[in-house]
Amino acid sequence: MGATLLEIGALNKTFETGKGPVRALHDVNLDIAEGEFVTVIGPSGCGKSTLLRIVAGLDTGYSGMVRLAGKEIAGPGIDKGFIFQEHRLFPWLTVEKNIASDLSLRDKEVRRKVDELIELVKLKGFEKAYPRELSGGMSQRVAIARALLRKPKILLLDEPFGALDAFTRAHMQEALLDIWRTNKTTMIFVTHDIDEAVFLGNRVVILKPRPGEISAIVPIGLPYPRKKATPSFQELRLKVLSRFEQAEDETFTDGAGI
Repeated sequence: MGATLLEIGALNKTFETGKGPVRALHDVNLDIAEGEFVTVIGPSGCGKSTLLRIVAGLDTGYSGMVRLAGKEIAGPGIDKGFIFQEHRLFPWLTVEKNIASDLSLRDKEVRRKVDELIELVKLKGFEKAYPRELSGGMSQRVAIARALLRKPKILLLDEPFGALDAFTRAHMQEALLDIWRTNKTTMIFVTHDIDEAVFLGNRVVILKPRPGEISAIVPIGLPYPRKKATPSFQELRLKVLSRFEQAEDETFTDGAGI
């Protein structure tokens, strides 16, 4: 791994609701290296998505320090890519035009980059297809390619495979790892699936129930490609599950969940 890319220090976030203030994140401290693949798990409502949105520059009003490549994150920018659970493609645009988004395919450099990304996400032959003609997994590949077009320093993925069936989900996990190894983009991947977290990540970050606070960080020392049926994988899975269950027991309530 490279030098530290993302620095999060003493991060706290509180939302104002009709029932009063709700703490979403509490004293989160995390450094992520350039080229690292970090997965984040935790109970529902523990602030996983809030953490991603703060790193993306989409949520403000927090206290603490969040720096990307040494600079405070002040808002959204092309240095940060974001993948949602829904692909959010434009239904009236083809695959290649969705990837290009607001850029023109008539520009030779844009055309070249789009063609390279279509190859990378294995959608050659579907350039002229519309979202309605694609499967869920294919649509998410388009979304990933679109996010990578401007070569972001970090890619943030908020349960991108949560709505997919088990077979497609497993296939997309393999595809994402291929993209990560080829593109070397730093990734933070939020999931509820412990198997997915262990299968993908260099490290698994486990959050406590709200307000989200890091309960444990488990290094995953398994080489890629990983096989979920191997004893070494299952041993690490059980370790992460045990730490996850410990984190779930660390309950805290101060109002509605976020």
